Amino acid sequence: MQESEDHASAAAAALVAPATVSGTLLRVGFIPLVDCAPLIVAHEKGFAAAQGLRLDLVRETSWANIRDRVALGHFDAAHMLAPMTIAATLGLGHLKAPMVTPFVLNLGGNAIAITTALADAIPGGPGERPLHDPLAAARAFAQAVRTRAKAGAPAPALAMVYPFSGQNYELRFWLAAGGLDPDRDVRMVVVPPPFMVDAMKTGQVDGICVGAPWPSLAVDTGLGAIVGVKSEIWPYAPEKVVGMREAWAERHPSELAALIRALDRAAAWCDDRDNAAELAEMLGRTHYLDVAADVIARSLTHALVTDTGAPAVPVPDYILFHGHGANRPETADALWFASQMLRWGQVTDDPEAVFAAARRSVRPDLYDAALGRGSAVRAKGGFALFDGIPFDPADPLSYLARHAVRAATPGAEPSD
Repeated sequence: MQESEDHASAAAAALVAPATVSGTLLRVGFIPLVDCAPLIVAHEKGFAAAQGLRLDLVRETSWANIRDRVALGHFDAAHMLAPMTIAATLGLGHLKAPMVTPFVLNLGGNAIAITTALADAIPGGPGERPLHDPLAAARAFAQAVRTRAKAGAPAPALAMVYPFSGQNYELRFWLAAGGLDPDRDVRMVVVPPPFMVDAMKTGQVDGICVGAPWPSLAVDTGLGAIVGVKSEIWPYAPEKVVGMREAWAERHPSELAALIRALDRAAAWCDDRDNAAELAEMLGRTHYLDVAADVIARSLTHALVTDTGAPAVPVPDYILFHGHGANRPETADALWFASQMLRWGQVTDDPEAVFAAARRSVRPDLYDAALGRGSAVRAKGGFALFDGIPFDPADPLSYLARHAVRAATPGAEPSD
């Protein structure tokens, strides 16, 4: 542990006074989601160029592709799921490749959408579902699943984007809080974000947990309804990050500092509501998301259409790119993700080794140094998800012990 802390201190020190960067090309992968916005804006609005960087943005389809291309050095950095760098550092699911997170792209932005038949069991009806009360929605969904099972129907298939993702852990947390066992009462499958709506359309899945704009497209095509949002399941939680190989970060401190500064300015631009229309149009372009701007704009203005034909409803802080301290990586959040890897049997290592990997992968020191924040920034403390059970980053194992529903068979996760 001391060795990794010394490593981190040395890397951060190199960022305090970075050398000038001029015309450096960085190859950066992304998935077509609204939360890639700071990367797109850094390129399109000149924030990267102002820091001496040129960004070659490469669109990918799946998170497994992103993971592999970062690990193999095809990408210098990438738009990644927050838990991915922890999993890569542990060597879960593929070759071990220590990765770090020096910048968080956004908080929130995910939603749970289920078929209309299942959604009809959630109280409130079209346009009035209790997005503000995830526990009530989870319990109602659980009752609908039990009713189906008694009638002899198969367990519903629910899609998330990647085993080591906020979507997987949030969906499992929501299901378990409602009284379901995610490994027994439903069938969890992995579907890349751009294919989620097609999977619903063909009847291969009964629900999805994915980032914007895909839940809204499921509603617009009449396939289902939005019954839960990340901003209510885990308020102000990190969703996507910029991830890279630890070795790359150590070898390129000046370029990394420049990238952090460019993204900081781009994220602030994204969070300005006056820019929402321009941002929606920008993201909607064919080579980025290839989705209608008006659908993208819903998430940017925090107003979602939850049922086909219903009016939009306000969802406060649905997605944040800069506000609420969004961009600083926090060790407490990484430890919560690590706790869920343990809870759901994704890793059987000594828990302390898992938590050590989480601490190693999240790098607020790099963020602080690049922006001249020094060492006086106060780290995030404890928090709670919608079930109200407090998570203390100083004692994550006690938190785990308070959740009865967990994996019965370690290693039973769906593959990517």
